[in-house]
Amino acid sequence: MKNNIFGMRLKELRIEKGLSQQKLGEIFGFCNQTISFWENGSREPDLDTLLEIAHYFEVSLEELLEE
Repeated sequence: MKNNIFGMRLKELRIEKGLSQQKLGEIFGFCNQTISFWENGSREPDLDTLLEIAHYFEVSLEELLEE
């Protein structure tokens, strides 16, 4: 995921919903540190998790991963 587009988009969507990293982590079964790693680009979720995130935020996978 080049240039951490996913991380920036995830943070944007999370903030739009008024969620903390901790709350988002609870929703998906991850600790807030994992959410932070995703948002800053140091780690990436697997495909199944990406699909769950896209579904939760009601966006397509393309919207989540592309500018």
